[in-house]
Amino acid sequence: MCSAKSKSLIFIGLLFNCLEMIFSANTGFSMSIYNVTSQSIYLRWPKFSGASSYRVTATAVNTVGHSLLAHFSDVTLKGTLTSLIPNTIYAIQAEAIDKNGIILAETQIMQSTVLAAPILSVSSPSCDSIAVSWKAVYMAAGFSVSLMRSDGLGRMLKENTTNTSLIFTNLDPGTLYTIKAYAWNVNGIPGDDFTYNQRTSPNAPADVQVALNSGALRAIVSWMPTEGALTYSVTASSGLLELKCNTSSASCMVSSLQCSSEYYVSVTAYNDAGSSNPTDAVSLKTIPCAPVNISIEEDEPGRLLVSWSSVNFGHYYVVFVKSDDGLEVHCNTSHTQCHFQSDCGFTYFISVFAYNKAGQSPLGDVLNYSTAPCCPSDFRAVLVASDTVEVTWASVRGAEMYETRALGGSGVVRCNDTATACTLSALPCNTRYNITVYSFSEARGSNTSCASKYVATAPCSPEIKSISKEAFSAISVHWQSNNEEATYIVTARGEAGLWHCTSSGNSCTLIHLPCGSAFSVSAIARSPAGQSLPSYSVPLETAPCCPNDLILTQVTQSVTNISWSVGMGAQTYVTTLESPKGQAKCHTLQNYCLLGCITCGTNYTVSLKAISETGLTSSCTYQGYSSSACCPSGVKLYRLGNNGIRVYWRASDETINYNTDLHGSKANFTCTPSSGLSHCDITEIPCGDVYTVVVSPVTDKGPNLTFCPKKIYSVTCSGSSVGMGKSTRYIHSKSMMFVKHVSIM
Repeated sequence: MCSAKSKSLIFIGLLFNCLEMIFSANTGFSMSIYNVTSQSIYLRWPKFSGASSYRVTATAVNTVGHSLLAHFSDVTLKGTLTSLIPNTIYAIQAEAIDKNGIILAETQIMQSTVLAAPILSVSSPSCDSIAVSWKAVYMAAGFSVSLMRSDGLGRMLKENTTNTSLIFTNLDPGTLYTIKAYAWNVNGIPGDDFTYNQRTSPNAPADVQVALNSGALRAIVSWMPTEGALTYSVTASSGLLELKCNTSSASCMVSSLQCSSEYYVSVTAYNDAGSSNPTDAVSLKTIPCAPVNISIEEDEPGRLLVSWSSVNFGHYYVVFVKSDDGLEVHCNTSHTQCHFQSDCGFTYFISVFAYNKAGQSPLGDVLNYSTAPCCPSDFRAVLVASDTVEVTWASVRGAEMYETRALGGSGVVRCNDTATACTLSALPCNTRYNITVYSFSEARGSNTSCASKYVATAPCSPEIKSISKEAFSAISVHWQSNNEEATYIVTARGEAGLWHCTSSGNSCTLIHLPCGSAFSVSAIARSPAGQSLPSYSVPLETAPCCPNDLILTQVTQSVTNISWSVGMGAQTYVTTLESPKGQAKCHTLQNYCLLGCITCGTNYTVSLKAISETGLTSSCTYQGYSSSACCPSGVKLYRLGNNGIRVYWRASDETINYNTDLHGSKANFTCTPSSGLSHCDITEIPCGDVYTVVVSPVTDKGPNLTFCPKKIYSVTCSGSSVGMGKSTRYIHSKSMMFVKHVSIM
């Protein structure tokens, strides 16, 4: 093809030269062509003498109405005809013109333009090929395309074709090639050529390396540079998510990676020709995401269960638990839960990390968990009063408040306080309470596992229903028994002292109470729980005491004086002498009494009633009393000789012995006759004296009675007329004496 083109050019040149010689021979003015393109003809001519300018006209021979006119100065001896029609024969006429516009000479030549150059479209569909395509060129019979490395290395590739496209293969990747193409016509004359520089697309990068920065969730991707690559694009794909990174260097950082994801990383090289094939994808697994749905619970006292949801690409987990005192423990597991020992009253800060080969997950939620406060220690519940329990304990860790709860009876008694003591008061008596002290915090609430203590309140106070007299010194007290397992103690309290009785029933007897005393009687109940409050006091008064000493003195034959010692507690007394013959009674405030209408010589029953001011009575019985025998009647004196006297009387009872007492100024005489006699003789009695004579019954209790009638007698001597008062003469059967009866006392 290259030789055919040369021959056509030679032929056209000879033709034009012949024409030029013809014109030049006629005028001496010639013109030559030194280059021809599809749209331009390049002319030159020698300087023509006298010419000031030149005019060139080109007229298309095979195209109607197309001509071109150009003017050139005399200085310019060459010119270019442009905007010509490709593959067209032109008749070119050159004229030399003087300054007046007169044509001095002219010449003419014939010249054809060549085919237009094909306009190439070039691309590199792969790293070792270049595709060339063009539009058809008018009047072209074929095309010639050549390709060669722009650096001159290697051999040139050339292809002739009648098609409008072709592909060069087995090229070097990323290499700049120079491509030339031209068309030729049916005569084999080549047209304009078209030159294009095209680089093959680069080869895929090699040795792709991925390094994950786990802390920042980004990856550095590096590779070996590839020939001819101007830029690189890194693509990290995970599902529908695609991250890109562009660079002109041999490494690139892909950021904004997501945790718990697997990315497929590939690198594509780019240049102006296009892109390489992506490299084989490199798998990149990111660090796992922070575990979520973390939950903490105490599945049993003293043990925390931490659980969480599994994390994609999490190979194992580490749980860190740090207590508020600074101590930290951890747990490694491939499961989704861990157990930790825990203590009451602590706050634990818990974080869970997931791990895989890429590293540690980001820090997720840090949870805090406060265990329930510890149960109070040194817990004591003491009954300090019958209805009051004092509860004390030692403060414990984690407790912000304490609640004391007493369960018993018909309800619950609560006491809330920040202090470590609580007093439960006004509790029902005789009730067993289950007392628990709960520690409380706002974060965790109450510790419900605290131990309880049982405390019973004191027994209920008894209610004395009645007091009754069982015997002289025994008082029976009755009460309402309203306690279980209680012992009752009854106390009588008075100035005389304290008396007690004890019973587990509902009554007991106070014995040996002193008479005539006032007492306040109360009862308490006592049980292992304690002692009740005392019952309301009931007054108690014992019957007055019987007087210890009672003395009866017969004042007269029918009157007896009774006196007695004071009876404790007695205000008034009633004394009574009673016999079948009658009764004598006296009611007095004093401690003595005169009883009249006493019958002499009678046995009496002696009794005394001591009565208190409230009406309590003690009946006192004493040893019986016998009134003295009756005084004799008809007492008379008879003279027995000069110095004797007989006292005669009428006895009230023949069984009674009598005693005769004579009291005179000169002497006293006593005579006690034998039993059954009613007279008594006294001898050697001086006469001439006045005697008091008393005849009285003989008693076994002491001296003679003084209440029998006294008679005064004057005993005169014989022949004497001495005497006083009225005189009476008694005559004895043997002798006679004179006796004057003075008076009777």
